Amino acid sequence: MHCKPLFAFTLAAALLSPAASAQDRAVLTIHADRTRAKVSPTLYGLMTEEINHSYDGGLYAEMLQNRTFRSDWTGVPHWYLVEQGDSQAKMAIDRESGPSEALRASLRLEVAKAAAASPAGILNEGYWGMAVAPRTTYRGSFYAKSSDITEVIARLVDNNSGKAVATATVSGIGPAWAQHSFSLETGSIAKSAENHFELLVNRPGTLWLNLASLFPPTYHNRPNGNRIDLMEKLAAMHPAFLRFPGGNYLEGDRIADRFDWKKTIGPLVDRAGHQAPWSYYSSDGLGLLEFLEWCEDLHMQPVLAVYAGYSLRGEHAAPGPDLEPYVNEALDELEYVTGGTDTKWGAVRAKDGHPAPFHVTYVEVGNEDQFDRSHSYDARYAQFYKAIKAKYPEIQVIATTPVKGMQPDVIDDHYYRRAVEFFNDVAHYDKIDRNGPRIFVGEWATREGGPTPNFGAALGDAAWMTGMERNSDLIVMSCYAPLLVNIHGLQWDSDLIGYDALNSYGSPSYYAQVMFAGNVGDEIPESGIEGAGPRLFYSVTRGAGGKRLYIKLVNASSTPETVDVQVEGAQLAKSAKLVTLSALGTQATNTIEHPLRVAPVESTIGDTASLRHHAMPGYSIQVIRVDLR
Repeated sequence: MHCKPLFAFTLAAALLSPAASAQDRAVLTIHADRTRAKVSPTLYGLMTEEINHSYDGGLYAEMLQNRTFRSDWTGVPHWYLVEQGDSQAKMAIDRESGPSEALRASLRLEVAKAAAASPAGILNEGYWGMAVAPRTTYRGSFYAKSSDITEVIARLVDNNSGKAVATATVSGIGPAWAQHSFSLETGSIAKSAENHFELLVNRPGTLWLNLASLFPPTYHNRPNGNRIDLMEKLAAMHPAFLRFPGGNYLEGDRIADRFDWKKTIGPLVDRAGHQAPWSYYSSDGLGLLEFLEWCEDLHMQPVLAVYAGYSLRGEHAAPGPDLEPYVNEALDELEYVTGGTDTKWGAVRAKDGHPAPFHVTYVEVGNEDQFDRSHSYDARYAQFYKAIKAKYPEIQVIATTPVKGMQPDVIDDHYYRRAVEFFNDVAHYDKIDRNGPRIFVGEWATREGGPTPNFGAALGDAAWMTGMERNSDLIVMSCYAPLLVNIHGLQWDSDLIGYDALNSYGSPSYYAQVMFAGNVGDEIPESGIEGAGPRLFYSVTRGAGGKRLYIKLVNASSTPETVDVQVEGAQLAKSAKLVTLSALGTQATNTIEHPLRVAPVESTIGDTASLRHHAMPGYSIQVIRVDLR
């Protein structure tokens, strides 16, 4: 984190300012030898769903938009006819011929005239462009059949010059549907998103196409994998878990539009995709196994949300016999995830390429069922709970809202607020009954700034996180939402990480998350603060076998605040590490063009005696990492 943001402050101003008088400074007392509670090892994680082009056009690295040639009244979205020179062609959807039961239609390209010097074909514009880098290999494929066209030319083309930056010739097209693969290798070109993809033919004839796909290099080189820069940003958040496949995305607008996991596994040609609730179509390329492999790649626990028989527009299955198919669907899903290869669905997972089972500790039943207009969630949750516990007694079953008649293992709380609301509610969990269910803060965010949060939102987020950390004996998990946004496909703000086809950036709130999750211990020592201003917040955890303190301080005021950090019951090491995120105003933010305006700065406190008059700038978030001796 050794970056140099515009709003960095000097170490001298932060630490060596004259000490304020005792009555003018806050006193933070830490009893390093007393343990109040344990920190949940899964406190910080990720929540994800298909919104803002988070998957298609985002994390999922597929470069072609509408790769299965779905049509609407405008034609075939994102695909266009190419007629070079005097070539002549037309395209239409053939609903009588497709490569699989899932993909029963196809694009029919009828070429009346074409030659090597004047080819015809189709092009795809990608997701607001296609990022192409120099000396890089892109791997593609398509399904095709033809009785008179045996060869197709695949190209990546610069939008501005019209010249190909990479070309491959695909031979062997025949009269039966088959998949054809190719590689496109770029040379010494400029990195740019102003590119598109073409499939061309140089002779007359008719060609049927479906499932055209193109991937850049992916994280851990996974086929059908994820975008490298976004995965690296997620890894830097030190997430302990992934809640998937989403909130509204799990439910769908109608039952038929739910995340039907059985339709998201196996070969891509067997995945039809489905209408997602945030207005666009989901390819289902990021399916159940891909979610699990995402967890595997970032060493996260899967927190699996199962469809609970209720969809967003109110369509639902009544508890009892009507709900039973969806309960069984969830049990099958758990068997696919956790079962050995000797089980029906564990064997399917092995056939899909992952023989080893995954471990699941938490399963969430439904999403935001406080909005259940049928008032059936109490009974629906109970039916799922009993069925899951009967087969998987060790699994903790999360309820999306308080339920009557039984106590859930965990309850999922959601908060979307302004910064001042979080400031005023930081003590929310301080006095919650510890004998009740544990808490999963499964969606929360300070909604200020767009498409990604500004620094005022980061202050609200950091203040709220201090409260969750102090109560992380009760709060078993927490995750910000939404996580991702393609800045050209915004549907909800604010969102933690922004990107376009070419670049990505972390918001100030993202960096606050990185700082907090990357500096947390496993115990909560006794501590207290006196004399603090109304916008000063703190948390303290202890880790490294009891030999390190992580002190978090948030000054959400515009004026500096002096904190007298007093550690009792242990001696401090001579020096400490200080990580600071700060800005000169609440509206300061990061963008695609200026990704590091607000970013953490790491420095050293040379003499920890100065913590007796630790000076915090206005509008700042700090982590002090100090060893004990």
